Amino acid sequence: MRLRRLVIILGDQLNLASAAFDGFDPEHDQVWMAELPEESTQVWSNKARITYFLSAMRHFAETLEARAIPLRYLRLGEHPYPGFDAALLAQIASTRPEQLIVVQPGDYRTLKTLRQVADQAGVPFEVRPDRHFLIDLDDFGTWMAGRKAPRLEHFYRAMRKQTGLLMDGKDPVGGSWNFDQQNRKPFGRAGPGMIPEPLGFAADEITRAVINDVGHHFSDHPGSTAHFDWPVTPEQAAAALEDFVRHRLPAFGPFQDALWTGEPFLYHSRLAAAMNLKLISPRVVLDAAVAAGARGDAPLASVEGFVRQILGWREYVRGLYWTRMPDYLDWNHLDAQAALPAFYWTGDTDMHCLAQTIRQTLDYGYAHHIQRLMVTGLFALLLGVEPRQVHAWYLAVYVDAVEWVELPNVLGMSQFADGGLMGSKPYVASGKYIQRMSNYCASCPFDPADASGEMACPFTALYWDFLMRHEERFRNHPRAGMQWRHLDRLQDEQRSRIRSRAEAIRRHL
Repeated sequence: MRLRRLVIILGDQLNLASAAFDGFDPEHDQVWMAELPEESTQVWSNKARITYFLSAMRHFAETLEARAIPLRYLRLGEHPYPGFDAALLAQIASTRPEQLIVVQPGDYRTLKTLRQVADQAGVPFEVRPDRHFLIDLDDFGTWMAGRKAPRLEHFYRAMRKQTGLLMDGKDPVGGSWNFDQQNRKPFGRAGPGMIPEPLGFAADEITRAVINDVGHHFSDHPGSTAHFDWPVTPEQAAAALEDFVRHRLPAFGPFQDALWTGEPFLYHSRLAAAMNLKLISPRVVLDAAVAAGARGDAPLASVEGFVRQILGWREYVRGLYWTRMPDYLDWNHLDAQAALPAFYWTGDTDMHCLAQTIRQTLDYGYAHHIQRLMVTGLFALLLGVEPRQVHAWYLAVYVDAVEWVELPNVLGMSQFADGGLMGSKPYVASGKYIQRMSNYCASCPFDPADASGEMACPFTALYWDFLMRHEERFRNHPRAGMQWRHLDRLQDEQRSRIRSRAEAIRRHL
């Protein structure tokens, strides 16, 4: 009997509530999932990232089988297909489905490939909306229509009103839409003190098998699985959420931007990857945080700061991605052309902040948003690295990296490659910012207050060099102009010394 529907489940769509299962009939339909080498090699993926996706996929496949849902699962090393095109064409040839079903993928490349396969095979292809998100793409497009300069803050307020989260009627709870001024504190010299260790999950039989497979098939890839303890099932994700809300959410707000040597997680939730693979709903996460605030278990500033990251940034970047692709991938507003330094793949650098962040990234597949924006991202921006190279690195190394969320954050917010669509100004700072927000500089040979000497902090030298290189572009910018006008205090001799130091840094990378 001919198959009615072949339902394609991708590695970041692991939820039974997915629209992919609407109308699913086990008598006539089949689910198709595949572990494909190209998904780990189209960017040189961290072993931890590969392990996360494959372990979560295999656990989800086990759930489908336990529910007697017909499943064809292609496992790494047990089939000859490198990518979606050949693997899916073979499946279509063997089952002759009347229709292909998929939920909106997490990246444009996959959607394009699936459409091409369906066209080649002559099979009708339906793309269903992803109900995991709190605003669908059509509604986001409506919100965007007519806005010459869309801004997160406006979108975030609209989403607060739409969902009712942290609202008191028509007004924001606490009388303010955000509490940024309370949420940018460093730890100070005493450091963070004793931080509750986040709940981790020992590798079970499935995950151990994945780790072995990753070691065999991707032995030359960066990163490590030695510390792998991420939640890979809905039950584990729910436990991780409870642990975060109880133990770390109360201090998350004030210290969400802080950095500290040897502390990879601090007060952060570790839930982004679980949400991005659809192991847990963002609404469930948001409701848990808001409920903690209502009980008095977490201050409003912490709750609001957490809500803004999910209800604001997360939903906003997805909308921007799909309204601007595929062109968005090639935007390079600052005409940056430098190569990504080789130490981004090893952490072997004398700059302690970069060594600390990159080694942590390779060990855990994780760094929090300020490490990404104001350490690794900032250095690439100041250096003038080609944005697509920066994008490929971020997509490769983080366990939570799916292109819809990674690309706008990297090309837009971090590298200003979109000219101000994602963020209204470049996020640039000298080494003094890192010194203020961390203890990194205490273990570094470079001086964050010096821009031109032999031991001048590379961030500081490159910061002033960046300002000089882009002076004409930003001097009269409404939000960034004041920062650029600081150049007025530099004499010609100082400018020359800074340029020389910047060039020396580039030569030695």
